[in-house]
Amino acid sequence: MKLLYAFPEPLPLQRARGIQAVNSVAALAETGVEVIFSYVPAGEDPFVHYGIAMPRNVELVPLSRSLPWPLNRVHSNRLFAARLNGRFDLGRLPIMVRHLKLAAWLAAHPKRPKFLYEAHEVFADTAPEKRSIKRHKEEERVVRSAAAVVANSAGTARRLVELYGNPRLLEIIPNGVARPEALPDRDWSRPGKHIVYAGSLFPWKGAADLVSAASHLPGCNIEILGGDPSRVQEMQALAPSRGAEVKFSGHLPHAQAMRRVMTACIAVLPNRPDTDSVFTSPIKLFEYMAAGCAIVVSDLPPMREILDEEDAMWITPGDPQSLAAAIVALVQDPARARRLGERVRSKSTQFTWQARAMRLNAVLARMGEHK
Repeated sequence: MKLLYAFPEPLPLQRARGIQAVNSVAALAETGVEVIFSYVPAGEDPFVHYGIAMPRNVELVPLSRSLPWPLNRVHSNRLFAARLNGRFDLGRLPIMVRHLKLAAWLAAHPKRPKFLYEAHEVFADTAPEKRSIKRHKEEERVVRSAAAVVANSAGTARRLVELYGNPRLLEIIPNGVARPEALPDRDWSRPGKHIVYAGSLFPWKGAADLVSAASHLPGCNIEILGGDPSRVQEMQALAPSRGAEVKFSGHLPHAQAMRRVMTACIAVLPNRPDTDSVFTSPIKLFEYMAAGCAIVVSDLPPMREILDEEDAMWITPGDPQSLAAAIVALVQDPARARRLGERVRSKSTQFTWQARAMRLNAVLARMGEHK
């Protein structure tokens, strides 16, 4: 099978979807799919940047989304789509895409290309109000035209069906993780000495609640990984003068951030109950699991799809006191913290990129059966 994976954004990318795209391509290729990976080049080879071995059956086809110099600051998904159209016969090649605008363009293409749409949110609900009607129309066209829709969570799938009816083929496949074979030693006798949050610092992610909870955690050390400089500065202004020591490390290369997570005993995923959280399938959750951390996590449906009651410390979303209490419980019971880490480490084998690719491969095969 040959597949075109189209990603109309610059790679490498500081957002998690860049990691997801490159890992997905590599893992699909490892299942035997010949993958043509088309993306917007932004310097370093994306496989090299993310430290991922590129399989032989991956063909890189970088395409610009910008106008030629001296107008090269002007860029658009339409330019990427036009170049994609000029490079490939889109009516003959199955396509995988996660970007709504590009998927909508494919849905309107005169050659009616067969494409798989990866839904990582419901844009009719998450887009700004002034754009929600347009996103709704695009999303409806995509869901009704796609040969298959893969949703990242049951919540995403359910909402798509509510809005647009049943797609031709719908599967729920969450994100994944590059699971390390071995982990470094860590001091489980003092789990509060390295508590980590890794991810962006958007309000709905809830990192501010962890910073607020720090005032109730004397003797603990918290490291906040991620965030652009302006958001890091905003968080630093919120840090309490008493309680835990909070270190802001900012954005780090993915491999380096993962090494920090692997040395932590406690990892926190404090999403707030916002619309964006309804549709999330956080890569960081799977990385926390693979790293063998005791996880403190917001009690939200997408997290319950992955973790059982006994897998983590569940907190009330948006409640710093609930968050602090969960961390204190682990600090006071190191054996429990270690058991939780070992439990999710074992469970993470179900959520590798390779396991995800096998499920995607099955969807692609079913797409091929439908004319």
